[in-house]
Amino acid sequence: MKQTLTFLFFITVLSVTAQTDFEVVQLPLPKNATYSYSQCEPSIAIHPKNQKVIAAGSILSDYYYSLDGGKSWKAKTLKSKYGVYGDPVLLFDTTGMLHYFHLSNYKKGTWLDRIVCQSTKCVDGKFNEGTHPQPNQKKVQDKHWTCINPKTNTIYMTWTEFDAYNSDKKEDSSRIVFSKSINQGKTWSKPVTISTFLGDCLDSDETVEGATPAVGPNGEVYVVWSGPKGIVFQKSLDDGETWLEKEQMIMEHVGGWDIEIPGISRSNGMPVLVCDLSENENTGTLYVNWVDTKNGEENTDVWLMKSEDGGETWSERIKVNQDSTNHHQFLTWMSIDQSSGYLYFIYYDRRNHNDNKTDVYMSVSRDGGQTFSDVRISESPFLPSKSVFFGDYLNIASVNGVIRPIHPRMDKGKITLWVTLINEVDLK
Repeated sequence: MKQTLTFLFFITVLSVTAQTDFEVVQLPLPKNATYSYSQCEPSIAIHPKNQKVIAAGSILSDYYYSLDGGKSWKAKTLKSKYGVYGDPVLLFDTTGMLHYFHLSNYKKGTWLDRIVCQSTKCVDGKFNEGTHPQPNQKKVQDKHWTCINPKTNTIYMTWTEFDAYNSDKKEDSSRIVFSKSINQGKTWSKPVTISTFLGDCLDSDETVEGATPAVGPNGEVYVVWSGPKGIVFQKSLDDGETWLEKEQMIMEHVGGWDIEIPGISRSNGMPVLVCDLSENENTGTLYVNWVDTKNGEENTDVWLMKSEDGGETWSERIKVNQDSTNHHQFLTWMSIDQSSGYLYFIYYDRRNHNDNKTDVYMSVSRDGGQTFSDVRISESPFLPSKSVFFGDYLNIASVNGVIRPIHPRMDKGKITLWVTLINEVDLK
């Protein structure tokens, strides 16, 4: 299928910056948590039918749940016979069943040889032992993301497969893999490679990583990721059975996805993808969110681009953070509230400081990425230490006007995890 890349839209961005005080709640550390960098790389999910019920996870095996909208939390350690080895991704399906995806360290297998899905019908109950797509010999399976088809309850998952993690051999490469479950994670389709252009195995700019899937209004499956060809796009119109002959290159990832931020051990600018399924004028619009160094290595920014025709053409890049400083914004994540089509972005921000002190900001767009408003959602700045691993991403969830951004902070080298309680009615 021939793909033509055309830049269509001229966006007028309205700068509205506000500072609003919200309740910020600290999540307790599980009693059995022994990992030195616990409570970073968080994932959060809101129950689709009861927004009081919220679940979250952090590395390596931390699990949290709240039954009162995030005002109070309980923490547990997730266990599985396959091993629980980080990269948590939490997803509620359309029935309210919760799925916790993570990496594996299976004693009967090899290191990181499978992505595991553990499920539960009750967030304060026990998860099952877990299922997984078919392992691929001794190859490493890493950094998965998932989405749900709201009409069929099918779960789609994409991730990176390494021939040999951190190998500098030319014969070793990385690729993007896809699998789906049509029965709430009980079984998975055979993994298929959906990338044509391979990456290296060094877990940096030349590696293909950050594959995030999204579902379109007619069941289309869309995926974006980053690598040697920049930010690229794939799609399937038949539920993941067939894909474009080649992924479409949609934007240069200036400086690559492996970004240097002062005071941070490492910082990824990988893309995030969502599709508007709400009943408004933007239904079907695709949005891609990422960070890069377009405005200079000392001034990373949060960006957005969109497609109104299923990925055939894409807009120019749109700046999300509305400050006029030359300071860093980094580690972004994006959520769309499918009840309204509103877009919410979370990221770390240094606009208020001339050193490495860091705030957490959220940006909101209620008109399909034409205008944005920024609000600080952390109570106070923190000062990270480059010697302490701080994770690769933040997370945010939004359902029916309930928005729950989740972020780690670091004080004197100690990591803690926080959720900001935000409702759309309080933002206007």
